[in-house]
Amino acid sequence: MKPLKRRPRRSLLVAHVAVSVSWLGLTVGLLTLALAAFATGDLATAQAATRAMKIFSDWLVVPVALLSLISGLVLSLRTRWGLALHRWVWTKFWLTLITTALSVLSLRPGINEAAELGRADINLVVAPSVATATYLFITAVSVLKPWGPTRRGRRLRISASSVKAVDERSSRRTA
Repeated sequence: MKPLKRRPRRSLLVAHVAVSVSWLGLTVGLLTLALAAFATGDLATAQAATRAMKIFSDWLVVPVALLSLISGLVLSLRTRWGLALHRWVWTKFWLTLITTALSVLSLRPGINEAAELGRADINLVVAPSVATATYLFITAVSVLKPWGPTRRGRRLRISASSVKAVDERSSRRTA
């Protein structure tokens, strides 16, 4: 794929970071509400917390998760980092894909059930806890870029450097 030019790449990067941070904040908010619903002895507080979780779940969880996944995928495919060229990008992609699927298939149904019952069980506390830890890990990986290239990335780097060396040698002979 053709790489993005500077301005669209930077705009997409800002959008990706903003939506990803929003996903982290949304999950921390869901965790806080789940803890309130689970730990309170007051039925009205538990019902209010689970209803608020349902609003966040109905309106924000899926769009924010999908926007984070899609913007990250486009960035990886249209920049030098590549999707499968660096282990840290590959790890972020799979963790984002898994957490997106779990948000849609597990978290939202759990929130809907809690809202119907007006109370939360421990599973509704565990899910956003694990998600928050995962998003913090993904954030650290994004900042630190801790691992090197994948096998495919090393192969492409070696073949690119050998092509460059051949080009340099051939240009010296003709000059």
